Amino acid sequence: MGHYLALVRRELWEHRSIFVTPIVIGVIVTLGTLTALIFVGEFQKELDLAIFGAQNVAGEFERRAALTAFYGGTSWLFLLGLGVLTVFYALDSLYAERKDKSILFWRSLPVTDAETVISKLLTAVVLIPAVAIAGIILTHLVNLVITSIWVASKGGNAGLLIWGSVPFFDNWMATVLVIYASAIWLSPFVGWFLFVSAWTRRAPFMVAFLPLVLIPMIEGIFLRSAHFAEAVWGRSAKIPIFQENIDIEGFFDEDSLHMMSEEMVSLLAHLDLGRFFSSVDTWIGIVVCGLLTTAAIYVRRYRDES
Repeated sequence: MGHYLALVRRELWEHRSIFVTPIVIGVIVTLGTLTALIFVGEFQKELDLAIFGAQNVAGEFERRAALTAFYGGTSWLFLLGLGVLTVFYALDSLYAERKDKSILFWRSLPVTDAETVISKLLTAVVLIPAVAIAGIILTHLVNLVITSIWVASKGGNAGLLIWGSVPFFDNWMATVLVIYASAIWLSPFVGWFLFVSAWTRRAPFMVAFLPLVLIPMIEGIFLRSAHFAEAVWGRSAKIPIFQENIDIEGFFDEDSLHMMSEEMVSLLAHLDLGRFFSSVDTWIGIVVCGLLTTAAIYVRRYRDES
């Protein structure tokens, strides 16, 4: 365990993009919030009516739904950045150390190939999501403070409109569950990228994605089927962490929002961990990730880099 912790810390030191990316996304989201507040501030009459209505007409349920929609929407930017970061990290993690010959130094240390590769897998599916979650929470808090100051400057009750209406535990716990469930669900891709990173001698990005593009095309042309495309590209769109009857669009539709029940506003109420862990596809993905990671260990162990 000590070896793994040290190796994961090494990945964090060597790949600064792991913590720089969430910081950049957080700054962009905060600047977007400031821009929106400045723009909205130009409509003073409509703004006064909106603040008055939120304080005296809208109930806690409506305020909670609106804030959940807003801060849930900003979290998706982090998920997008998390996905891109994970792809480039996994493809570069084993390839870079062979390219600059630093693998010869690391092999001189009392660390096995299995420990090295597994530490990179843990970085991709545990550490990077954890840093992204920290970035999401910090960005939410910063934006809440900024919004509170702005609301107070306009004569609104920030304690009631903002801090008294944000479901912190519900939003953040749902974020944690969705991000780590997504990491488990997409772990076969991480395993594939690690294998390509350990095996290819050049252009890991092209080597990794070219088969994923060409095989569905060949299958569609010659076999008139799309089984591979459905298994690979369709996997990211069908993660079974959400309940089957969830209505995501209801959060962003003003007409549907006020008709949603209090339970429907809760993000945790829309998650179904039992469905996720009982899905055969979840466990098949874990097995595939394990096989590809084992292949990456084998390639790294027996490839001569001298």
